Order: sequence, then C-alpha cells, then structure tokens
Amino acid sequence: MTSPNLSQNAKAILWVTLGTALFTIIYASGKMAHGIADPFQVIFLRYVSGFSTLIVVSFLFGDGLFSYRSKKPASHLLRAIFGCYGGAAIIHASAQMPILDATAISLLYVIFIVALGVVLLKERITRMHWLAIGVSSAGAAIVMGAQGAFQSFDPAYLWPAAIALIGALLIAFEAILIRTLSQSEKTLTVLLHVNFFGLFLVAIPAFSAWQSINLTETLLILMLGPIAISAQFCVIRGYRIADVSIVGPVDYTWLLFAGLLGFLFFGEVPSGGVLFGAALIALGGVLLALVKSR
Repeated sequence: MTSPNLSQNAKAILWVTLGTALFTIIYASGKMAHGIADPFQVIFLRYVSGFSTLIVVSFLFGDGLFSYRSKKPASHLLRAIFGCYGGAAIIHASAQMPILDATAISLLYVIFIVALGVVLLKERITRMHWLAIGVSSAGAAIVMGAQGAFQSFDPAYLWPAAIALIGALLIAFEAILIRTLSQSEKTLTVLLHVNFFGLFLVAIPAFSAWQSINLTETLLILMLGPIAISAQFCVIRGYRIADVSIVGPVDYTWLLFAGLLGFLFFGEVPSGGVLFGAALIALGGVLLALVKSR
C-alpha cells in the first residue's frame, strides 16, 4: 500500500505536471501569434478573459468577489510583480539573444526555487531529493544542449543574459510566495488577486505596443484566459500540498511538453539527445515522488 507521505508528493507532482502542460500552450501562444500581436498584447488579453472567468466562477460557486478579499493584498501584489516582470525579463532576453540560450538561463529558476526553499522556508533536502534534482537538472541540460544552446558566444549577449538571470530569480521568488499564500488563502482568492494586479501591470506596455487584430484572432487569444486559470489552479494545488523543493523541479517537464507541441504542430522532430534528456527529466520526477515529505 502507498504510504501517505508518498501519496502526498505524488499528488503534488501530478497537479504541477498538469499545470505545466497547460502553461506550455500559453508559452507557445507567443510563437503562434508571432507577427499577429505583440506578446504583451497577448498577455493583457489573456488576463482580461482570465479575470472575467474568475468573476463568473466567484458568483457561481461563492458569494461574489468581496467574499474572496485577502488580508495580505501586498503579498499578492508582490507575487504579481515578480511573475509579470520576471516573465517580461525573459521575453526581452529572448528577443536580444538566441532563444535557446535565454531559455536555458531562465530554467535556472528551478535551482533558485530549491535554494530559496531551504533558506526562507527551512525545507530539508535528503539524499534521494538531491539525486532527483540532479537527474532532472541533467536531463534539462542535455535537452537544451541537444537543441543547440550555447553553441556560440557573443559579448553582446552578456547584458540580455543578465536580464534573463534576473527574470529567473524573480520567478523563483514568485514560487515562494505561491507556496506561502496557498497555505493561508483560498485558491480562488489567490487566483483573483494575481490576475487583477497582473491586468494593470501589463496594461501600459500592452497598449504602447498594441497591434490591430481582427475579431477571430482576438477571440482565439481570449481563449487563453480560461486555460491559464486552469493551469494556475493546478499549480497552486500542487504547491499547497508539497514543499517547493519537491514541486519546483517538476517545471522541467515544460521541455517535454514543449517538444511534444513542437512535434505535433510545427513539425519539429526531436533528436536522440532530446529524447534521452526527456527520459532523465521523467526519471527525476519519479524520484521526487519517492521522496518522503516532512
């Protein structure tokens, strides 16, 4: 019979894996909308439809918006700032340097999450835990290397690389806030606040780069809102029941889902190195599920 501790970590990993799979669609939207709409415009429209979805849900399954007011609005605002501007930093870096290199640097946020979990949340890491993190990280490095990351060096990349690193650190701090807020707030409260604040944080850059799009394109982008809300719901559920050092490395599965999406919709055939790295990431996830929680 599966022990309660094992089941707890396994459930958390499944929730975050599902959320990561849904977020892959959001990340791919930038490529799908390339030349049609500015990335900030896509994010803004996503927040509009996402927040609208949450308003409807709050009235259908609760007592309206005011019943989900938080006693920690500053923490929610800080989380939204970390998430919005961390993502914006990575988007900016990807535009100024090879996207694979920027992605590889941004994935360091997983290591930052583990370190911050130990320092700020006093999480303990066992030998099995270190092994799982090492296997997952090695798999991610192999995938990025097989795809051609860091094949060339250009001094001009140093500044955007530093911005990507700062973005990774901001995303890691956001993960810590997700963990702490999920312990004391309702899931819908967390979702409402981050989407409300995010809406205003991206409004100015979105309207400054706004491009004219037709109704069909607008509706397709708006459909991303409910998908993003579902993804955030899954991630919050996972972070609620397990340490960030357990669920943080699960984000490496983004490389698996991105590869699958590229194969299915863009004809991108993965190499042997990518498949081997993906297998290591999956193995790391299994090992994380075997780590007993506190």
